[in-house]
Amino acid sequence: MTMDRRGFLGAGALTLAVGGAWAQGKTVSVTDLDEAAQRPVLKLGAVRHPVPIASIELLRGERDHFVRVRSADGAEGLSVTNSRANYLYPIFLKQVAPFFIGKDARDLESLIDGVYVYKSNYKMSNLALWCCVAWVEFAVLDMLGRIAGQSIGDLLGGVVRDKVRMYYASGNRQTTPEEEVEVLKGLMEKSGARAVKFKVGGRMSQNADSIPGRSEGLIRIVRKALGDDVTIFADANGSYDAVKGIEIGKLMEDHGIDMFEEPCPFDHLEETKAVADALTIPVSGGEQEPSLRRFRWMIENGAVQVVQPDLHYFGGFIRATRVARMAAVAGYTIVPHMSGEGVGYVDLLHFCSAAPNIGPFHEYKGGIERTGQWYDPPLKFKDAAITVPKGPGSGIQLEPSLLARAKRIQ
Repeated sequence: MTMDRRGFLGAGALTLAVGGAWAQGKTVSVTDLDEAAQRPVLKLGAVRHPVPIASIELLRGERDHFVRVRSADGAEGLSVTNSRANYLYPIFLKQVAPFFIGKDARDLESLIDGVYVYKSNYKMSNLALWCCVAWVEFAVLDMLGRIAGQSIGDLLGGVVRDKVRMYYASGNRQTTPEEEVEVLKGLMEKSGARAVKFKVGGRMSQNADSIPGRSEGLIRIVRKALGDDVTIFADANGSYDAVKGIEIGKLMEDHGIDMFEEPCPFDHLEETKAVADALTIPVSGGEQEPSLRRFRWMIENGAVQVVQPDLHYFGGFIRATRVARMAAVAGYTIVPHMSGEGVGYVDLLHFCSAAPNIGPFHEYKGGIERTGQWYDPPLKFKDAAITVPKGPGSGIQLEPSLLARAKRIQ
């Protein structure tokens, strides 16, 4: 089932992956990309009056952190952080949340840009800053959606799909090839997924494998073990230089792997491009990337064919939508990375509900069994897909006792 990138290019086709095949690129200018990124994102016509932000709270629950936003007239929005709130909370409380207080929530797009320079926040421009911004943005969008009676997908321009096909990601690096194949089979069996992802390399390991020979051994057996009708991705987490990345990528091509994620360290953009140029299967990347301009470079130069901003790490839906629009202009696919533990895949569902140029499958790491506490009706992984939550905002209906037991972080 390997997607041949050069086959598309040879036909001169621009193919957007709307739940189907991978998109293939075309030559674009920086001006074209900038114009796409700079177009307004949010559709807030149904919010007719100012919504001054009165308070932003960070709450620590038994297993999760929450952000609660309140407007001056009592409207509320809620978001769920990822686990990095455990140590990023001082940045959230001192450097990010205060900027939004008193501002009109309808100006969220300009506020996302403004908080970047507030108190010289640009000096921390990476995961540490943008996670905190994302958590505020998620909560504000939840509040605006509840005011408007619209979902986050509606606010992002309109819902174009109500189900998203998912791949099940395995995070193992200490299994043998044979053990990992059984793990992948088990993930597919319990979820119905028809796409999976496994780990190769040692994670930012300068070509070292987690177990000598594990990656090559797994690549050689996984297609035969899972069958031809399963989509298979492999993630190196920046393990290789360009030479080794090309070697591993060629082995993937020979054994039917469908996508090679982050072959080189995330900031080694030229080396990532060298790998992509040498392969026929798509190369993906961007989960660690905090810069819109560097995404622009990757897209302009074809360093990746599958663009992967993380909705938490990159600062939220608005910034990720800007990347998706640049990717669409260039004919590329967006498959956001998923970092929000527990219910982070739900953020991804809302994004995918509105983005036209999404890939055929999107990341799931487990946690759907918890949704009985969060969504009514609970979400289900069925027929290789998850239905996007309905209802205003994020669609979350948090069990009141969970929030009542949460403690406010000062």
